[in-house]
Amino acid sequence: MAYTPRLKEEYKSKVINALTDEFGYQNVMQVPKLTRIVVSRGIGAAVADKKLIEYSVEELSKITGQKAVATISKKDVASFKLRKGMPIGAKVTLRGERMYEFLDRLITSALPNVRDFNGINATGFDGRGNYSLGITEQIIFPEINIDKIKKIEGMNITFVTSAETDKEAKSLLTELGLPFKKN
Repeated sequence: MAYTPRLKEEYKSKVINALTDEFGYQNVMQVPKLTRIVVSRGIGAAVADKKLIEYSVEELSKITGQKAVATISKKDVASFKLRKGMPIGAKVTLRGERMYEFLDRLITSALPNVRDFNGINATGFDGRGNYSLGITEQIIFPEINIDKIKKIEGMNITFVTSAETDKEAKSLLTELGLPFKKN
């Protein structure tokens, strides 16, 4: 018997029915779904110290459970002493089972560790059904050993959905368990 993540099962059993009732979809294929999660981090100080990229890639790999890649600059910026092709950040794109596992860990263990947490802002939608969330400290994840980190840094998490509108995407993410602030 193959393992399926808890949130994937919940999506199939509850979320599809709830979204179909709310928006009146005619077909199951019309129901929006989470296609991928991108976790990224820009490291501006990496221009001076190349080791910061390695630390960041290692840290993102620990958090997500998938190997992170270094992102490189696309053009020269003289005022920042940046040259084309220099590593300047790190990112991971999660799909399938790993995506649902990461989302589950984010909702159940990481977000409750944020100090004075009362929900995430609903203003991060881009107009096409995708949601971006900024996290200021990587120490909220239980995979990170607080004694071994060099510097507290944040990261961006982008949820890419197949929803057509922001309202559909917010309903999908709310049904999956993301705790949005009540206005």
